[in-house]
Amino acid sequence: MHNSSPSGTGNTRSKAGAVFRVTSGNFLEQFDFFLFGFYATQIASAFFPASSEFASLMMTFAVFGAGFLMRPLGAVILGAYIDDVGRRKGLIVTLSIMASGTLLIVLVPGYASIGLWAPALVLVGRLLQGFSAGAELGGVSVYLAEMATPGRKGFYTSWQSGSQQVAIVVAAALGYGLNQWMTPAAVADWGWRIPFAIGCLIIPFIFLLRRSLQETEEFATRAHRPTMR
Repeated sequence: MHNSSPSGTGNTRSKAGAVFRVTSGNFLEQFDFFLFGFYATQIASAFFPASSEFASLMMTFAVFGAGFLMRPLGAVILGAYIDDVGRRKGLIVTLSIMASGTLLIVLVPGYASIGLWAPALVLVGRLLQGFSAGAELGGVSVYLAEMATPGRKGFYTSWQSGSQQVAIVVAAALGYGLNQWMTPAAVADWGWRIPFAIGCLIIPFIFLLRRSLQETEEFATRAHRPTMR
């Protein structure tokens, strides 16, 4: 009988499909993180006006760094959650948190419109992204390792890093294309939001991909096995 479980002995096509579905969220996480750094100057102008351009940029990078500070906390809390509820459900939750942070950054008006609420809300968006990203890396790696065929765990888990590198290339290419197509003033005013908006547009598709994942056989077996004390 054919086994369609991603951790079973399914054919190459079903395995490749599972790899694509689980790493899609990892792609989005790295895509959004890279974009924030790529457009730091424009974000600084929109949300962090200061007496000097340097001070404005430093405040932007401080918010950017805050996302990284949240990663260890997210790794511990969401990592334990993934161990408790399962790989599939846990990865859907991490994607939900990440999507919330990205949407917040895209939709928040600039400082000129809502004052201090603008940088505060962008900071919240970055903290949500960082909290999610902390568990995304580990959760995806564990899922890939548990679904891997015997003797190929290294190959399967390498797609976690591979999806991140693809995201960086795509984000950089998109940013370069926009800079060539739009004037610097337009990019600074609203154009920098376009790549983030594109990330938001693919979120529903990635949700569908994540929801179509099956729980790994290894986790399902352990969940139904009496706990050994």
